[in-house]
Amino acid sequence: MVLTGLLGFLLAGICAVWVLLYGASVGSEGDVSKAFSFNAALGIFLLSTAAISPFSGMSRISRTVFRWSYILLALYSYFAENVQNFRGVDPRFHSNGSPFDYVVSNTFAFVALLLVLFYLFFGLSFFRKKAYNLHPELVLGIRYSMIAVLLSMAGGVWISFLQSRYTGLDGNIIWLHGIGFHALQIIPVAALLAKHALSEQLRSWWIHLTGLLYLLGLIAVGWQTHLGLSVLELSLFPLLAWASFLAIIAMGGILLYKNVKNKQR
Repeated sequence: MVLTGLLGFLLAGICAVWVLLYGASVGSEGDVSKAFSFNAALGIFLLSTAAISPFSGMSRISRTVFRWSYILLALYSYFAENVQNFRGVDPRFHSNGSPFDYVVSNTFAFVALLLVLFYLFFGLSFFRKKAYNLHPELVLGIRYSMIAVLLSMAGGVWISFLQSRYTGLDGNIIWLHGIGFHALQIIPVAALLAKHALSEQLRSWWIHLTGLLYLLGLIAVGWQTHLGLSVLELSLFPLLAWASFLAIIAMGGILLYKNVKNKQR
């Protein structure tokens, strides 16, 4: 899975070079810049998933089934996103495509659904006592991450249902779809920092607060999008979202400072 994640960065690099040399647009529908962001995002997601999977408490067989299923689904996703964009065809919502294009897009939609279902199976494993008892602080943070990821995946299903990332006047579902996945990096790291910086009585409280703030910010982004409004405007829900995320950054800074200070002693 690590190699599959690194493949995403390699493909993103190729797309970046193409955009610099020839521009992003290809044909009537292709957009290599979208392939670049997709490759990089999927690569980060796979690497993050590989990093936390040893703490899931799953059996060796279950982890193997999940890992290889996700690798195959990710490889198809790379294929559909890159080949179609370089051919000048939207890999999801094309118009007047060939039979091949319809097969690719329909299969892509089915693959996306399988990615959600397999990740739901993976995420539920962190809510078992076995996983929590082995690594309490880290697994607590991962639990919040899993909820955020599922909200992001719901955003992806929303995009597929609308056949567009845009809704209402200025709503852009890609914000919800993208921000939630970064919980996989932010909340577990905060949990690890809390483990080494705070007393046992404060760790759980701190991790809960971090996770709840992240979910609050993500829900605020989702609701603003549901209203069909931009998350960049100065109104209640965007301000609530950015306040939540800024609070997490500040809390992370405090933890990092405490860790550095403890190491200097």
